Amino acid sequence: MCGFVGLVASQDVAPQIHLALQALQHRGQDSAGIATMSGDGRRFAFRRGLGTVVNALDQADLEALPGAVGLGHVRYPTIGRGVLEDAQPFFYRQPGVLMAHNGNVTNVGALERELAKKSIHLMSRCDVEPALCVFADALMGQRPADHTTADALEALRAVQRSVRGSYSIVAALRLDGRPTLLVFRDPHGIRPATLGRRDDGAWMAASESVCLDATGFSHAFEPRPGEAVILRAGEEPERHALEARTPSPCIFEAIYFARPDAVMGDRSVYEVRLDLGRQLASRLAAKGVSADVVFPVPDTARPAATAVAEELALPLREGFIKNRYSGRTFIMPDALTRDQALRLKLNPIPREIAGKRVLLVDDSIVRGTTLRRVVGLLEAAGAAEVHLAIHAPPVSHPCFYGIDMSTEDELFARRFVQGTPDGEAGYQALERDAAAALGADSLTWLRVADMDAAAPGPRCAACFDGVYPEPVPDVDRDEIVRDRQA
Repeated sequence: MCGFVGLVASQDVAPQIHLALQALQHRGQDSAGIATMSGDGRRFAFRRGLGTVVNALDQADLEALPGAVGLGHVRYPTIGRGVLEDAQPFFYRQPGVLMAHNGNVTNVGALERELAKKSIHLMSRCDVEPALCVFADALMGQRPADHTTADALEALRAVQRSVRGSYSIVAALRLDGRPTLLVFRDPHGIRPATLGRRDDGAWMAASESVCLDATGFSHAFEPRPGEAVILRAGEEPERHALEARTPSPCIFEAIYFARPDAVMGDRSVYEVRLDLGRQLASRLAAKGVSADVVFPVPDTARPAATAVAEELALPLREGFIKNRYSGRTFIMPDALTRDQALRLKLNPIPREIAGKRVLLVDDSIVRGTTLRRVVGLLEAAGAAEVHLAIHAPPVSHPCFYGIDMSTEDELFARRFVQGTPDGEAGYQALERDAAAALGADSLTWLRVADMDAAAPGPRCAACFDGVYPEPVPDVDRDEIVRDRQA
């Protein structure tokens, strides 16, 4: 999972991109990069670094990035590694294209082999590079220079024919003799993208609307699945419908990944999490779970915990203080790093805990690492009982579309059930077994139907129900797993 920003304006854009990337820091903390293009579309510059935005890119870097068109990116790797060679944006010299993306290209190995037949070789293990190579090769196949919008659209069709998986992509290049920002989404629209405009004629593309809020842009629209959008400063956008399939936006964005103040699909993520909490409260009431206090696992679960407390007429308190500098443990690169970070991340408040029946609300259970430690902290602080409530269904299937849970073995729920639970009896048995494994008195998950009631509409929920909108052949799955284990 990653986050991107694209900006086209009438003045240098690097400082604004740097600010926007900080609003996307929750989407990736392994590396950050900014690349710019000159006003005539013929000169390019980029700077990339490891770590968070403010650590990877300083004022000297921004001063070395002139240009009124640019891209920015924050990365946490699901393909490739957390090394500088894999940091985005990427650049292709012919015909001169900058590119960054959010998603997961599932057929990287096949693309690499096909590109090698044309003597096109990759320099990284980052999955946007083969997509960039396919696009650039198809564009050069139209004509050697002076490319047009029609040429770019034909090249995008080649990308859609060749590249599998999920991708929201932003590119900067010269089209029709002008510097241009190009935004396009995969045919299912699995990964998010949003566009905003500013009064001075500038346009911004970003993974989340929070970038627009931070930089004074007003929301315009979200590109549709399979759509390409051409953006130029001071002009109206050109929208081009390419191949579109069943819309399948990732539901895990709303459950966990996106910032709560983001708007996706015309709905506030905060509102979705409140509704998930209301569904969870109904499930808890029907189950007869009794508690004295509701705690969120900070920070993502706080809206749902608020709704649970309101619906059950229980006090909402903070049982833990989160170290604001600890980062998001889910997107850390390995189990040892995640475990060490957890020791710093959450510190209990014993006087809020001792002697109480605690109802602890969390967003999801993927590996179970966080909750095992949190339950232990509650018990050590003197909790009388610990009841876990999760505002998502069990994560029972791997994700191949950009969330870092691509192997069945790492999924906590797979220890007890091989796939989605079979009916209500299956859910109840899973909850009993999982609660015992975590050391809790009870555990309650949402059902898929509860999730759909809170967030109706088309979605990809493959990690919950095993229904993959874009098929991932076994050979591609195996290559993804090997890459993650490398």
